[in-house]
Amino acid sequence: MRQGPGRDLAQELLAMAAEDEAVRAELVADGSLFDGYHSRMAEVHRRNATRLDAIIDAHGWPGRVLVGEDASRAAFVVLQHAIGSPAVMRRGLPLVQAAAMDGDVDPVQVAMLEDRILSFEGKPQRYGTQFDWDEDGLLNPLPIADPADVDARRRAVRLDSLAENVARIRANALRDGHQRPENPAARHEAAASWARSVGWRT
Repeated sequence: MRQGPGRDLAQELLAMAAEDEAVRAELVADGSLFDGYHSRMAEVHRRNATRLDAIIDAHGWPGRVLVGEDASRAAFVVLQHAIGSPAVMRRGLPLVQAAAMDGDVDPVQVAMLEDRILSFEGKPQRYGTQFDWDEDGLLNPLPIADPADVDARRRAVRLDSLAENVARIRANALRDGHQRPENPAARHEAAASWARSVGWRT
């Protein structure tokens, strides 16, 4: 059994991710999750981001060696959802990259975090993991740099093909009741304005 600070951190990280998941499930159930960035979800994300930042200060990145596989994955979920805290997400990227080099985290986490940061910055992503509704009302990947080679990059980190991912993301959206917005262009502008307001873009 994991002992000492690693055990305590593991329990805390698992609880943080569980709260995130529970609030998301409630908002999916009442249909309000997809009406912009819900204030309840944002509050959980902010609180978790602040705590994760403190954990990093004290312990470095909580990878598999320190907290075990499940809690390390929970830490990544917290980081990936810290969208209102750009400094925390940007701080985490090189830490997760270094941990992946040491085998302490799954390289998929690096790909997903890098894509999310690039997309929030308004730049093309590399692996096609970030999605939104396009002008034709289809749920598609946000812009991808060098799209002809995206599947090769995905294979390198053990992701399935982009086509398979598109099918899965669309199926999940249908399951969760995530429907096409009435005005995709207005949604994109609102997202860009929010990204500027929290410091992702200038």
